[in-house]
Amino acid sequence: MDLIQVDHYDEMSARASQFIINKIRATNKFVLGLATGSTPEGIYRILREKNKNGVFSFQNVTTFNLDEYVGLSEEDSNSYRYYMNDKLFNHVDISKDQTFIPNGNAADLKAECQRYDERIERVGGIDLQVLGLGMNGHIGFNEPGTSFHSKTQIVDLTTSTRKANARFFATMEDVPKQAITMGVATIMQSKEILLLVSGDQKADALERLFNGKVSNDFPASRLKEHPKVTVIADQKATHCVRV
Repeated sequence: MDLIQVDHYDEMSARASQFIINKIRATNKFVLGLATGSTPEGIYRILREKNKNGVFSFQNVTTFNLDEYVGLSEEDSNSYRYYMNDKLFNHVDISKDQTFIPNGNAADLKAECQRYDERIERVGGIDLQVLGLGMNGHIGFNEPGTSFHSKTQIVDLTTSTRKANARFFATMEDVPKQAITMGVATIMQSKEILLLVSGDQKADALERLFNGKVSNDFPASRLKEHPKVTVIADQKATHCVRV
């Protein structure tokens, strides 16, 4: 894993967005894996601006999101489809037909998981997958204990993950208890991975990623065995890391 240390969140966002733009501009067909949450919001803001100013185009980009809650409609403001439309897709030159997010309202959720992996395979795999890092080492919604062989799957969300996301909902009871997520094996099949880490609350997790052992008790540790991972992290997140 290559670590790029930056001073603060805004610099992380700027470096990461330029990293993504460079990859998109280098080819006429690009498959980009995307994440949600607070960490990538700065990246999406910069990508919107750069796209609007003609720096690059999304027209030849296909996107796949890591995950989606089970039971929320696309119009629900807490769904990840709504998030992606609001933060990025509605503001750039990409066809919605080229943007894929698991359907958490599918009649057959297990079949939806299989279809999602098949869609990724049909486009030749993900060229670059953007990830965040959970405080307990989760990537996507792959919680501690998840098999490293897992493909896209339905998962039960831990109390800690639900609490971390509760700030987006009216009450804790409103936070979904399940999600569909790319599995660890699906993520690892990406040709390249960009991991973004910001804030002192992620410092212990980042230290464990770099200095701990590979174990499914800490799902992100599997990234150490991927041939091409770039980590961009700010000073608050890296102060414990020894590399």
